[in-house]
Amino acid sequence: MHVDAADAARHLRDQWTSLDRWLRDLGGTLDQAADRASVLDGWSLGELVSHLGQVWETLARCEPAPPGTVPLNLAEYLGTYPDRAEEITAATRAMDARLAPHRLAGVEELAAQGLARLDGLAGETAVLARRGPITPHDMVVSRLVELVVHADDLARSFPGVVAVPVVPRALDVVADELLRVVVARGGWSLEVQDPVLWVRLAAGRVPYDVDVLARALVPVHTSEAVPDLGRMLPLL
Repeated sequence: MHVDAADAARHLRDQWTSLDRWLRDLGGTLDQAADRASVLDGWSLGELVSHLGQVWETLARCEPAPPGTVPLNLAEYLGTYPDRAEEITAATRAMDARLAPHRLAGVEELAAQGLARLDGLAGETAVLARRGPITPHDMVVSRLVELVVHADDLARSFPGVVAVPVVPRALDVVADELLRVVVARGGWSLEVQDPVLWVRLAAGRVPYDVDVLARALVPVHTSEAVPDLGRMLPLL
């Protein structure tokens, strides 16, 4: 499900509305659990929430790229994440220290700035982002990937909460966009069978296993098999 820039922006807004409402509904539970470990190794729940502020700040700080700038594609942009894991963690902890007194309100303020910047990027061919030049469309998709992945992280970190803050349509878009990255690199003909499982595999949230992969993806042609993607995953 490849979406255009307008649809990507709509899904981003919808996913944030759902996640923000879910976090608000947690109320004092979120504040009391801030120092508790999340499902992300080494990250507290408070840090995971504060990282959402980084997601939005990246968008808010985008500026139009000079004419002639060649943007990274989404695969190249996401490919910078693994090598910057320590940098991302350090930045997250710094932001958490800044936002801790009023964590969710601070994230919401950064979200408002990011969404306001989103409206100003229409018509640009490339923007300068934190990790290099990228098209506005791919920047929005990268933010959607982050929101969907971290909404799932948060839901798994609060197993007693019945509601799930992941919007199904946003999940489908993210699953398909992550599959497009894999297909572009390997040339296979694959489709998503289990969006949640595939996103977790692609984001490194569940250990890689060929049997798990075979439940997440299926070949387009029944005569083919799902390739071993162990050297390619996780993407994030």
